[in-house]
Amino acid sequence: MADDKRGREKQARDAENRRRAREIETELRRGDEPEPPVEHGDVEAIVADLASVAFPATGAEVVAAVGDREVVTAEETYTVAALVPETDRRTFESAAAVGVYVRRPTVASAMKRIVEAVDTLPDASLDGAQREGYERTLRELVAIDAVDEDEGVRAVADWVVERVREKGALPASRAVRREAAAFCRANGYEVRDDEWLGV
Repeated sequence: MADDKRGREKQARDAENRRRAREIETELRRGDEPEPPVEHGDVEAIVADLASVAFPATGAEVVAAVGDREVVTAEETYTVAALVPETDRRTFESAAAVGVYVRRPTVASAMKRIVEAVDTLPDASLDGAQREGYERTLRELVAIDAVDEDEGVRAVADWVVERVREKGALPASRAVRREAAAFCRANGYEVRDDEWLGV
């Protein structure tokens, strides 16, 4: 490969794709899911049904292909359409990435609300590190045993959606972490400075 701008850009894209593939593989192997376990067969069936979809695919394409498929947890049953944002602004790199996403239905349903709210803004998008920061904050809230019934996830998602509607802009990832930490502290859960929410 030539050592020019195009060659370097391709190398950077390839490196980013490899990094994302490693993250997806790591997530798939994780056995310490903080959410109610999702039926493994449900996720495998969804991934198999996405074989006809060309990836990267938008959330709208995923919903069109498998929107009526169900994801079952011990507490609730979700459809893929209730978890994946039906928008062209959110893309998934592979069917496996969709599988990882729907394995965390509480976080996925909150992110769907946030992404669809952001979709109403003409010049805003929730991509890359900022989206990952939002998702990690929501996962941390799910992992906190002291916060019952994922009330924290709903409260923080509501807060983000409200900010998007009121201010017409996305709150920074750090502001979302700060709001999550404030919710935890208000509900009797101590957040240490060395934790993700300890901002």
